[in-house]
Amino acid sequence: MPTKLKAVVIIPARWGSTRFPGKPLENLSGKPMIQWVVERAQSAKSIAEVIVATDDDRILNAVEGFGGKAVLTSANHVSGTDRIAEAAKDLDCDIVINVQGDEPLIPSANIDLLVRPFLEDKLIKVTTLKSRILDDHEILNPNVVKVTSSKNGFALYFSRSPIPYLRDEWKDEERLVSNETCRDTTFYKHIGAYGFKKSFLMEYTSMPESPLEMAEKLEQLRILENGVPIYVVETKLGSIGVDSKEDLEKVEALLNQVEPVN
Repeated sequence: MPTKLKAVVIIPARWGSTRFPGKPLENLSGKPMIQWVVERAQSAKSIAEVIVATDDDRILNAVEGFGGKAVLTSANHVSGTDRIAEAAKDLDCDIVINVQGDEPLIPSANIDLLVRPFLEDKLIKVTTLKSRILDDHEILNPNVVKVTSSKNGFALYFSRSPIPYLRDEWKDEERLVSNETCRDTTFYKHIGAYGFKKSFLMEYTSMPESPLEMAEKLEQLRILENGVPIYVVETKLGSIGVDSKEDLEKVEALLNQVEPVN
C-alpha cells in the first residue's frame, strides 16, 4: 500500500457560462469567487498544489493577482474534466482532484476525503462523494443527482431519477416522497467533486461518450459503462454550488454570518 502520493487540486473555471458568464470573478464578500475556492482547496491537508485551469486571460490574471497559480487551457473543451486533463498532462503528480470553480463553500475536509481511498487501496482509480438527502423534495428534483453504492463502497449507479425507486410505496402519486414513505429508506445525493489517479484521468478523457452518459447527461456514467469502479465516500459536510445570482446571494449571506466549517 502506498504511503505517500502527491495530490493536486485543479479547478476548472471558464468564462463563457451560458447562464452566468464571468461567474468565477463575481465579487463575494470582497473577493472574486474563484479566490474562495482556491483558498478552501489550499487549506486541505493532503494537497500539495492548487491550480486553476481556465480559458480566459481575465480569470488567469485575477488568480495570479491574489497569489494563486493558473494555467491557460483550450477554449474548446466540452467539459471541466477535459480542461483539468489538459492542465494535468505534464504535471508531476499521482492524484488529481477536480474541484468545481463555483463551490466557494467547499469544505477542505471533503477534499481530503477524496484523497484518502487512494492511500488505502492502490487499485482505486476514481473517487467521489455523496451525502444523505435530508430534504425529501430533492429526491424527485432532476437537478439533484442521486447515487447508490454497493456494500464495499463502490457506485452502482448515478441518476437524475430517484434511486432506489420505492415501487410499492409510490403507487399512489400523492404519496411520492412523503415523510411516511421515505422514513425507512436512505437516499444519497452525489457531490460533484472527483479524485482521479492521473494515469486514469488521461485514459478517461480519451473515451468516447457512452449511451447512459448521453441519456442522463452525467459524464461519470461513462466511467461505469467502461467497467471502471468509482469509490464513493460519504460526507456530512455540505456546500452550495453557485449557478445563479440568487445562489451568490445565499453564499454571501452565509459568509457574512460565520466562516463555514472545514
